[in-house]
Amino acid sequence: QVQLVESGGGLVQPGKSLRLSCVASGQFSRINAIGWYRQAPGKEREWVGIITSVGGTNYADSVKGRFTIDRDNAKNTVYLEMNSLKPEDTAVYYCNADVILRFGRRENYWGRGTLVTVSS
Repeated sequence: QVQLVESGGGLVQPGKSLRLSCVASGQFSRINAIGWYRQAPGKEREWVGIITSVGGTNYADSVKGRFTIDRDNAKNTVYLEMNSLKPEDTAVYYCNADVILRFGRRENYWGRGTLVTVSS
């Protein structure tokens, strides 16, 4: 019913920047919010940040001041702009959408993730 596709991951050097995208497709009435999560090797999945339907954002302390979430509602796309990247940012990054489907049904969906590797 709803598909989320993350893209933009890759290998980047410490101190550099990268922008990830999350595109939502399918049949839905609206997206209430999209959150970004990440999972580093051997660690639990960690919440990174969120953007709401009205554009409000919140971030984890570990990325606050370095990462920014923005959106393009016309394209059903949310971006995670990552600056001043550190090796500890290395992880698979996932987006998660809280959506309203046809007929008012509320559901939550995950993308399959995109790998970000921060290394010299």
